Amino acid sequence: MSKCKFCGKVFKTKKVEILCKDCRPIDEAVFSRIESYLHKFPHSNAMQIAEGCGVSVLEVLQYIDEGRLLLSKGEFKRL
Repeated sequence: MSKCKFCGKVFKTKKVEILCKDCRPIDEAVFSRIESYLHKFPHSNAMQIAEGCGVSVLEVLQYIDEGRLLLSKGEFKRL
């Protein structure tokens, strides 16, 4: 049994998953927006990504915790 990180629904799964089948397309769309934003603004911090993509800072930090986004040392520039 797993619990969806978006909707909180508990669902059956044979492997460890953090999203139910209904929320997976939503997650992919959000991550795609973040990925596109980072291609345009590669040195952005979590706050800038959240504001630029219309997501919460916590969502950005979750992607980092999940290993889908990596931290890098870069220079800070105002956008």
